[in-house]
Amino acid sequence: MKKKVLVCDDEPHIAESVAYIVDSLGCECLTAVNGEEALQYARDELPEVLVLDVRMPKMDGYAVCAQLKSDVATAGIRIIMLTAFGQRRDEEASEAAGADEFMAKPFSPRRLRIRLGELLGVAERIR
Repeated sequence: MKKKVLVCDDEPHIAESVAYIVDSLGCECLTAVNGEEALQYARDELPEVLVLDVRMPKMDGYAVCAQLKSDVATAGIRIIMLTAFGQRRDEEASEAAGADEFMAKPFSPRRLRIRLGELLGVAERIR
């Protein structure tokens, strides 16, 4: 069974870029366009990793992350926060919500691919 990655970003070109990276790692990519959808998909699908935008409609990434990390059923999902707001306070807010990783936009596709590979245990495929 393929490992799952949920990508939640309301900017289509960002979601498509991340999906391309996920596909290149041989994993299944699920997508959501707002925080409420991401929360529901994460609970239903239990992906190994969630790549989550901070600023989204309906529910921001911090709230999604905090809810997932506080629920025993979803606490094990690894969360990479992506944001156009790359200030130290944004990184601190991501950490406080329980995120495993923080990346500012524009992000390095290579860095994201390497980090996803590590989190998914498929790093050997990307060398």
